[in-house]
Amino acid sequence: MTVRTRFAPSPTGYLHLGGLRTALYTYLYARRMGGKFILRIEDTDQEREVPGAVDKIYQSLRLAGLSYDEGPDVGGDYGPYIQTQRRHLYLPYAQELVEKGGAYYCFCTKERLEQARAQAEAKGETFKYDKHCLHLSKEEVRRRLEAGEPYVIRQNVPTTGKASFDDALYGHVEVDCDTLDDNVLIKADGLPTYNFANVIDDHTMGITHVMRGSEYLSSAPKYNLLYQAFGWTPPIYVHLPVVMRDATRKLSKRYGDPSFEDLLDQGYLQEAIINFIALLGWSPRSEREFFTLAELEKVFDLEGLNKSPSIFDMNKLTWFNGEYIRKLSPEQFLEKARPWLEKALDPDRFDFPRIAQLLHTRTEVLSQIPQMVDFLARMPAFDTSLYTHKKMKTNPEVALDALKKLYPVMEGIEDYAEQALHDQLMQAIPQLGLKTGQALWPLRIAISGKESTPGGAIEIAYLLGKEETLRRMAASIAQLEG
Repeated sequence: MTVRTRFAPSPTGYLHLGGLRTALYTYLYARRMGGKFILRIEDTDQEREVPGAVDKIYQSLRLAGLSYDEGPDVGGDYGPYIQTQRRHLYLPYAQELVEKGGAYYCFCTKERLEQARAQAEAKGETFKYDKHCLHLSKEEVRRRLEAGEPYVIRQNVPTTGKASFDDALYGHVEVDCDTLDDNVLIKADGLPTYNFANVIDDHTMGITHVMRGSEYLSSAPKYNLLYQAFGWTPPIYVHLPVVMRDATRKLSKRYGDPSFEDLLDQGYLQEAIINFIALLGWSPRSEREFFTLAELEKVFDLEGLNKSPSIFDMNKLTWFNGEYIRKLSPEQFLEKARPWLEKALDPDRFDFPRIAQLLHTRTEVLSQIPQMVDFLARMPAFDTSLYTHKKMKTNPEVALDALKKLYPVMEGIEDYAEQALHDQLMQAIPQLGLKTGQALWPLRIAISGKESTPGGAIEIAYLLGKEETLRRMAASIAQLEG
């Protein structure tokens, strides 16, 4: 058997992180088993479709590195891969199911259904369709169809017995048939419902393994009843644990939780996100945490899946991202940092390669970069209390003395290359009767206005250039003098 898995999102917005994890696991299993990974767009709910969302799905999967073997934009032998383009398939299958006794035409009006629902709610009962149209004769059904009466086709769920299925993670699951509703399979507009199209598409596309969120566990018994009614072999089900924001709430865009592309826009690396997402519900059963996508393709298995919900911890992702950033070569980091540096600094004025060297080990998320370097473009206002440092034994008075002594030294330096600046400054400090910390701490504060900076006083003085360094030193001396 050739393994064929599918990721089948609805085009209702951005790819959220729970969806990305489903896509990732589906992709990884296909690759591990030497099978095919298919993308299918399930757009039967036209009212919820967001314009441009299909293109966003393509883009997100490309950015994530999840290449699919078949799909709407790459083709394949089982197309079309968009449900609304397959609409001609579903009604014949529903009609076949009617002939087999697994479904029936329903002509109930909206008013009748609302009245029945209200009566059930008044009794404190969950509304379930009462099979009112199940026993209509074939002649009456034909007459009403020919008369053009609106109709839907409903699944004929048995009223006794059990509906069951086997899941690779949850084992054997069964429910009493009398708790299940006769769901609509074909809507009044002729389009299939999600549940029906899902079954038809999975069967006709030869899908062997269905991975989806555990919220679909309750629907799976009804899917299997459809497979049984058609006489088809169901796929292997793998229901995945929910991704939670915290102990009580699911991850949701509605509450401001980020999508995959949001994280990319915030400066998280694609490789770090994918690695982190892979571990939300799956364990390699070892202490190892860091995997490339290619490595995950070789080690991912169903045995490592966990039933328990997983917590999406932004702090852990940020730590992960920082580790990935530190593994980049200086050239790779500069390439990724450059767009963020340009948000704050003029590339014609500042030495970006040197700044990137200073930032490399300090950066956890690329979006931190503009705030880490903005002081180079514009001196911030700051309080003179920053000069106080117990370990360096500095305070505003010590700082003023040091800056006044250092100013003429800085002014006299001709070669303003960083190494030359370092050598001359370090030679002058003891000659001025200063200790290194009592000189460099005040100097860094005076020309940066920040308690923490990438690089020390010498690096910052080099990046600013002689003229700007002296201007800032003079302004800081004036500030200390009151």
